[in-house]
Amino acid sequence: MASFTNQSEYQFNSNLELLARQVVEGFITGLHKSPFHGFSVEFAEHRAYNSGDNVRNIDWKLYARTDKLYTKRYEEETNLRCQFVIDTSSSMYFPQGGYNKLTFSVQAVAALIELLKKQRDAFGLSLFTDQLILNTPARSTTVHQKYLFTHLEDVLKAPGMNVGTGLERSLHQVAESVHQRSMVVIFTDLLTAGPEDTNQEALFSALQHLKFNKHEVIIFNVTDKAKEVNFNFENRPYQFVDLETGELIKANAATVKEAYLKSFGDYRKMLMLKCAQYKIDMVDADIAAGFSAVLAAYLIKRQKMN
Repeated sequence: MASFTNQSEYQFNSNLELLARQVVEGFITGLHKSPFHGFSVEFAEHRAYNSGDNVRNIDWKLYARTDKLYTKRYEEETNLRCQFVIDTSSSMYFPQGGYNKLTFSVQAVAALIELLKKQRDAFGLSLFTDQLILNTPARSTTVHQKYLFTHLEDVLKAPGMNVGTGLERSLHQVAESVHQRSMVVIFTDLLTAGPEDTNQEALFSALQHLKFNKHEVIIFNVTDKAKEVNFNFENRPYQFVDLETGELIKANAATVKEAYLKSFGDYRKMLMLKCAQYKIDMVDADIAAGFSAVLAAYLIKRQKMN
């Protein structure tokens, strides 16, 4: 399949930790110029004072400057446990030869971890292909952050072809293993092989399991929008390759476009309706659009949980 390269200003930076810091700092600066200006997001070492908090922890110097009460926060304090779940199956390596869905997902998760670290919230990481291959607990320490970044960088170094997706089974395992009432943030293209009806039923069962265990769930549906959603290919013959099975299909793009758009559009509408039914946030994440929408969606969800 034709490749598509996203000319993101971040994509050529191999230092994931530095990249995450740059993305978050740029995003926080942008909050003051955006519709999200109203967010009362206090980073660093403070949180808003609540009735019952120890008055000895109030920062009186900050109160003198802001006329608002904040308490000092410490490393062991955790308001939220967040589990990041990344689909690392072969379909996530699209488009081949350029900036792909998996790279975007890894970089987005790194930025979100940086954001949580600034808020003294805890974060864990789960990686899956056709099975769950990593599932860490959620912690808020700097050592844990560096440990997760190492795993994320390793993902980008070891591409795997013809590896299927076990989204449903992996989500069941995550639902049982993470602390109840966590936020579960999933990055996946929601593309699975096999009988359509069977896969959909299994996916919805896994999502229900997450909700039954009192988890708040966000699904970032990662796509190369130009190619996968809008099917923007030239009017000529192509050889389309299923990255998970290796199956080849030869077709003229113009001939199959209408049928593809209808089928894909119906599938996405069904997913959105089901997620709405289960009170799960499903957010489109176009790899060419940058990370601001991802960070904003997280903050909106985070604020609703307060």
